[in-house]
Amino acid sequence: MEFVTPPPIRRLELNETQVARQIAPPTQPANGHGAPAPSGFTGARRSIGAPQFSIRRMEVDNLSVSYAKREAVKSVSLPIRQGEVLAMIGPSGCGKTTLLRSLNRLTELTRTATFSGRILLDDVDTSLIEPTLLRRRVTMVFQQPNPFPMSVFDNIAYVLREQGSRRQRKKTLEPQVHSALERAGLFEEVKDNLDHPALRLSGGQQQRLCIARALAAEPEVLLLDEPCSALDPQSTQVIEDLIVKLRDDVAVVIVTHNLQQAYRIADHVAFMYLGEMVEYSSATALFGSPREKRTQEYVSGAFG
Repeated sequence: MEFVTPPPIRRLELNETQVARQIAPPTQPANGHGAPAPSGFTGARRSIGAPQFSIRRMEVDNLSVSYAKREAVKSVSLPIRQGEVLAMIGPSGCGKTTLLRSLNRLTELTRTATFSGRILLDDVDTSLIEPTLLRRRVTMVFQQPNPFPMSVFDNIAYVLREQGSRRQRKKTLEPQVHSALERAGLFEEVKDNLDHPALRLSGGQQQRLCIARALAAEPEVLLLDEPCSALDPQSTQVIEDLIVKLRDDVAVVIVTHNLQQAYRIADHVAFMYLGEMVEYSSATALFGSPREKRTQEYVSGAFG
């Protein structure tokens, strides 16, 4: 059969994210560093380019957490930076969620939990920050969408009213509610009926509403615990695009079992196993050329 020379590639003026999504070949996806997708990630595309800036917001310093006599997190240290997405990966029961919940002191609500080490927020030990205030500055979105049984507007307004010294009127709160919904990529879909019951939104919309509610507190750090596990692929992509956009405004930490998701959206990845942080590195380095054998085995699917 006669070989036909393919036509020349047409080059377009696109930004880095568009390049990664639209013109990277399936087996050689753009990843912000010019490296191919790691083995086992054929077809995965990096949705994220190099950070524009990086500001250290939190510092985990030699943290250990135990429940009764079982050590769930063992001497973990790592930075959390605004301008970046940090993904924590590892098999179930490895300590990811315990570490995540420790960042805003939710873990201490468990009666048997004990701690050692430090967590700093803007160089202040979080144990010295009043828990309610800390959870406004370090907010969390959970695995299952959990909107309040009230209107879309009131889900956001509730947070704003809780922060105020007196109850504010609806008209006064409108700009802040609209801003939070806009940042979460939901405003255009709900702007014509903000009195719509939140529980009647789709699953993906409910999760974005929960993210908007978290952002309404103007946090410095946003914690996401498996935020896409209950969502369909289309809603997952919307949430992932949102996470990448949010990293410039807040430090983002996400726990995920989806390794391709971590590869798509994370700047840095921490791999945890049996309570230990086995490896912490850039996403492309950790998935493409992991230093530790256990990391290599996990990302290649040998266990997990």
